[in-house]
Amino acid sequence: MTPKFFEERRPHNGIDYPDFMESTKQSIGIAKPDELNERELNIFNYRKLNFQRSNRIHKTFKIEDEHAEIIKSIDQPQLWMVITEDWCGDSAQNLPYLYLLSELSEFVTLKIIPRDDNLDIMDLYLTNGKSRSIPKLVVFDEAGNELFTWGPRPQELVNLIEQWKSEGKDKTEWTTAVHTWYAKNKGQQLIEEITKLVSQTTVNSIY
Repeated sequence: MTPKFFEERRPHNGIDYPDFMESTKQSIGIAKPDELNERELNIFNYRKLNFQRSNRIHKTFKIEDEHAEIIKSIDQPQLWMVITEDWCGDSAQNLPYLYLLSELSEFVTLKIIPRDDNLDIMDLYLTNGKSRSIPKLVVFDEAGNELFTWGPRPQELVNLIEQWKSEGKDKTEWTTAVHTWYAKNKGQQLIEEITKLVSQTTVNSIY
């Protein structure tokens, strides 16, 4: 069944990744840190750091040929809807890879919709049925059939966070560990998970 929001073309009218990055850059440029309250200053600092992280990924992106070929094998139109916000640290570490993967196929269109302006859509894709965690990728075919979802983090990292919490690490400690993991992994776990999902979807569409 095609979701109502898809019929209304809300994902189609989302933001292209280059425009998303340009908007983030402009938000950073026009901000006046000295005039911000504590919450606004935190968001500004997150946004600025995230912009730097995302740009770094663009410079270091590498993908194995076998993974690239899976994305290139997509031969029917797909819409990759990403629910996120530019202040989200996990988004900065994952969204660039999703975009770079989408660029490997002429049949894939990636659109970004801001979570906080689209909570009704976000609430259809809660993590563990309760958390509005982002980024969240939802992939549709041309008719609006949902092919698969992914996010907000690679599963290996999800498992590690649970382990760190069980070991008594506080949020500051495990958050630091999260970004250390991202820096070392360089998107490889995400690429493996997305290409596996794409491959499974392609196989299922044949039969």
